[in-house]
Amino acid sequence: MWTIWVIIFWISAVLVRTVPPVCDLLSVLKKEEEKCAETLSLEAKNRTLENDLLLSSGTCPGMWDNMSCWPSSAVGEIVNAHCPEFFQMLTGKKGFVYRNCTSEGWSDPYPRPDIACGYNVNDTTNEARRSYFMTLKTMYTIGYCTSLVTLMIALVVLVSFRRLRCTRNYIHMHLFTSFILRALSNFIKDAVLFSSEDTNYCGAYTAGCKLTMVFFQYCIMSNYSWLLVEGLYLHTLLVISFFSERKFLWRFIALGWGTGSHFSAPAVFVAAWATARQLHENIGCWDINTDANTWWIIRGPVVLSIFVNFILFVNILRILMRKLRSPEGRSSDFNQYKRLAKSTLLLIPLFGVHYIIFAFFPEDASSGTMEIQLFFELALGSFQGFVVAVLYCFLNGEVQLEVQRKWRQWHLSKHLRQHLSTSASNGGSGLTQEMQMVRSSPPEHRRAALQRSSVL
Repeated sequence: MWTIWVIIFWISAVLVRTVPPVCDLLSVLKKEEEKCAETLSLEAKNRTLENDLLLSSGTCPGMWDNMSCWPSSAVGEIVNAHCPEFFQMLTGKKGFVYRNCTSEGWSDPYPRPDIACGYNVNDTTNEARRSYFMTLKTMYTIGYCTSLVTLMIALVVLVSFRRLRCTRNYIHMHLFTSFILRALSNFIKDAVLFSSEDTNYCGAYTAGCKLTMVFFQYCIMSNYSWLLVEGLYLHTLLVISFFSERKFLWRFIALGWGTGSHFSAPAVFVAAWATARQLHENIGCWDINTDANTWWIIRGPVVLSIFVNFILFVNILRILMRKLRSPEGRSSDFNQYKRLAKSTLLLIPLFGVHYIIFAFFPEDASSGTMEIQLFFELALGSFQGFVVAVLYCFLNGEVQLEVQRKWRQWHLSKHLRQHLSTSASNGGSGLTQEMQMVRSSPPEHRRAALQRSSVL
């Protein structure tokens, strides 16, 4: 009977991806069983002759029923046990389960464990919540796939064109790469945690599972670090008139990927988090954060980087508004400053300000705020890379002009090849003479000749 209930909740954990996976439930269940065995062993050692006489009229032996621990009790006693911990992980609710010690042994527990612990299999609320989580998973899967494809295209575009290679676009390339790694790490995490239906893999692949979570957390932190780099670079352009972009670029790379000793280097904090998890919270696959202090090793730097970015963007807007009000700004670069101000306003919510709001909410599975938080962080956050690729690449005027220029060159060369093959087949020499003039003439005359030949 108890095994059936455990299996039901294992299946629920697999279906609802946002609740603890099977390995964590098994780990908690195993620890509870070991704790119960120690309690019953200590009870047997401390048993005295006086206690044996008191229990001679009848007793129910202590036992572990695969969910809760029941100490030895005399006939007629009503014993309560806390709601099993793995139930609390699933529902976030604390409760009690009771048993009666009768002359025929232990009675069945009451109320039913699933109801006592806040999970009613007949309640449509749980079905609706499961449906919501499944819809959420579908949304963030589509979002990460869309972001992954568009980011890879944008990265290829920026790498392919030589004229687009500058410090600003190098930073964009690193930002695109961080978003790509974040999407890939999310897919890898889901594949490792939820692909296998065999619970035996929990012990065999624990090390690999933990390394996957370390890589996942590193990708998230590096992504937020590069968002901070974008804000720092934009702020530096407006505040400092002359600076060495190459020197700043290497500093930004060290800050973004965590290769230096900067306060926000991702590798430093991820290594500290992994060490703390191994020493103080080595539970399951490290995907459930039960200790808030340990979790803030990751969350703290992320919140700090977003907050610093927010301050930078507010200061950027202040500088731009001042330039727009000045006579120089109105006469010369008014449209540029106005466009930059609009893009900065758009970047403020895009760069994760919502993360600060939800960072201080309690992680309670039974509260309604968790659904809202997951919607912002997973469903909307998964499309963040797509929006960044569109803003920094596809809607970038410089990129559009370069793509158009390359397209015109390719289109012109295609027509030249067609006319050349047609002229060769007809035995004409006019086009050959034209091509010789194009090769030997200056660039201005060459372009004019190419234009004449394109309308032949």
